[in-house]
Amino acid sequence: MKKTTKAALTLAAATASLGAVGVASLAPRMGFPGWEHFAGHRFAHRGLHNLSEGRPENSLPAFRAAVEHGFGAELDVHLMRDGALCVVHDSDLARVTGRTAVVEDMTAADLAGFPLLGTEETVPLFEEVLEVFSGKTPLIIELKTHGGNAQPLVRAVMERMDRYKGPYCLESFDPNVLWWLKREYPDVIRGQLSENFVRSAPAHLSPSQRFALTNLLTTPLTTPDFIAYNHIDRDVPVLGLMRRLYNVHEVSWTVRDPERMRELENAGCVVIFEGFVPE
Repeated sequence: MKKTTKAALTLAAATASLGAVGVASLAPRMGFPGWEHFAGHRFAHRGLHNLSEGRPENSLPAFRAAVEHGFGAELDVHLMRDGALCVVHDSDLARVTGRTAVVEDMTAADLAGFPLLGTEETVPLFEEVLEVFSGKTPLIIELKTHGGNAQPLVRAVMERMDRYKGPYCLESFDPNVLWWLKREYPDVIRGQLSENFVRSAPAHLSPSQRFALTNLLTTPLTTPDFIAYNHIDRDVPVLGLMRRLYNVHEVSWTVRDPERMRELENAGCVVIFEGFVPE
């Protein structure tokens, strides 16, 4: 009886120790300066786009409209074959241009032949977008990896951002991006994008990858400054734990309802919105 009790206590102690280690491993980078430039701001998803008014997503008119309304913006950056950086959401341009092409295989000169969503606008270069925001409203910049290009993508983006005047942070679904930022550019605010991949079950991720990314298991390696999580999945236990234990900075995407936006802001989240103009 005594041996059984002692064994049970030993097992319980070991389990508690492992649990403490696991909880500690979820700690983000805490106290890093600069978050005040993002807290309290609202960010237009891919710019303040409205196709009926001639402003397709991730276009220069959409970004100008965001600045004119006093909003920051969230945007997506890809590294092209010639080293240029462009701003578009998908690697495959079929959805937004009607022409199948992988943007990572293209050059900057090729973009002129790919009008956006039936308009006269084309996929902008990253430098063009930065000119719109420089010295004005803040940016949340998502780095879109393709074919394992995290390191060259990070370096190309940071080469441009070294000359940029204005508040910005970088985020990615790919933990490799955050790892390279942590290793080579530790003075940049970095964020882990995620959602409940177990629920959404994207085909390009294995079940183990879905579980790991949903539960932010790369946090010990990347120590992000903030977590950008799909707002409909905000009740996942790991995110709640990080809020309670570490008061982690939280970005909620993509919010399409003004009332939901207010709820999230009241909860302390920075909101990325789309489909309406907040008052």
